[in-house]
Amino acid sequence: MTDNPGIYIGKGQTDVFLSPKLANRHGLIAGATGTGKTVTLQILAEGFSEIGVPVFMADVKGDLAGMSVPGSSHPKLEERARDIGMQDYTYKGFPAIFWDLFGEQGHPIRTTISDMGPLLLSRLLDLNDTQEGVMNIAFKLADDEGLLLLDFKDLRSIINFVGQNAKDLTIQYGNVSSASVGAIQRRLLVLEQQGGENFFGEPALDLNDLMRTDNNGHGYISILAADKLMLNPKLYSTFLLWLLAELFEQLPEVGDPEKPRLVFFFDEAHLLFDDAPKALLDKVEQVVRLIRSKGVGVYFVTQNPMDVPNDVLGQLGNRVQHGLRAFTPKDKKAVKAAADTFRANPDFDASEVITRLGVGHALVSTLEKKGIPGIVQQVMVRPPCSRMGTISNTERQAKLNGPLYGRYEKTVDRLSAHELLLERTKKQELADKRLAEEEARDKLERKQTSRGRSSNRQGVGEAMLKSLVRSIGSGLGRKIVRGILGSLLK
Repeated sequence: MTDNPGIYIGKGQTDVFLSPKLANRHGLIAGATGTGKTVTLQILAEGFSEIGVPVFMADVKGDLAGMSVPGSSHPKLEERARDIGMQDYTYKGFPAIFWDLFGEQGHPIRTTISDMGPLLLSRLLDLNDTQEGVMNIAFKLADDEGLLLLDFKDLRSIINFVGQNAKDLTIQYGNVSSASVGAIQRRLLVLEQQGGENFFGEPALDLNDLMRTDNNGHGYISILAADKLMLNPKLYSTFLLWLLAELFEQLPEVGDPEKPRLVFFFDEAHLLFDDAPKALLDKVEQVVRLIRSKGVGVYFVTQNPMDVPNDVLGQLGNRVQHGLRAFTPKDKKAVKAAADTFRANPDFDASEVITRLGVGHALVSTLEKKGIPGIVQQVMVRPPCSRMGTISNTERQAKLNGPLYGRYEKTVDRLSAHELLLERTKKQELADKRLAEEEARDKLERKQTSRGRSSNRQGVGEAMLKSLVRSIGSGLGRKIVRGILGSLLK
């Protein structure tokens, strides 16, 4: 193997490397089930970690946790290392941090309702356009009044408040349909029953904890337990999209660094794009296009390149294509589409080779100087150094006692929308009671004086609206600015 500072992928007509300087131009790992996508993901993550680049990935099948410990001696792995000339092949583990939305197999990972934003929440709850409009009204009301939307009960409270005051709010914010409010409440109940409420609250994830290096300068590999999360594909894809949006909104511009600040692997990428409305797809395309200037590389992992929209696919410069099977006309079209994305190699026909690739073999094209795609090569992918497979509970627990131990395990419940709206409701009820008592006294006085003076007191609904307008006008007096996907700009 020749000396090269890049990330070694494997042996083709020559040794094939991924240039760190061009790694933030994004990438694609594609191929049918069982062709070796997971191993490719694993060896790329190892390579990034080795050069000091932190990595984030979702462990969909539970077999990526083994990256945290050394692999075991295996004749086939060692034979492959010899075949491709890896004379320095050794077994070793890599620094890892485990995360879990449900807090069972890793550190709890949370965000606030405000940071998720109305657009992504609407996708998570599978709302239609009218229902999404009500969600936007709820967020606008909260933003105008400075009401913090932190956890699940805050969201439920603001939706209930909008429903209870729909008539009055319509004057300032637009039509609020009781049917839409009811639909949102039902979707919230379903999400709660699926455990989705665990994702919302504080302490929220600090992105700096995803961009750590150890004492040896190796990048930490953040591994999200996603086997249970995959039971709710909308939550899985929305969470990863939120994380991508947060990285885009919060990280400063760095141009084209010598190596990425973070590499983000998006496994089961088709879930992000399935049934997504065009408005959301446009925003995803925009984030992917611009986030590389923040030093973040995004690598989509999927069975078929056609799972990824063309506008996004066109931005994925580094490509590893494992075998595809062509049993139907649609399959044959997918094979041709995959082959046509490569810079042709005169020594073989890529469309024919794709259907004959064995496990652990792939067509690979990485970006060369000035971002020019390299000629596609048929590559024998190098073996991983870390374990291929899962780890024991004891091994996992040892990793959980690492640098983030105790930081996210205990929830914090600050004063936020739920408490403030509850207090407002109590005050309003007290004011209504006093108003009713005063009106009763006035009525009694009118009877006693036999005078027919009319009351100029305002009705309950009018009083509520004026109270709301006053609180909007004075309140906390601050606007909340939202980013490209509706998340909170800090």
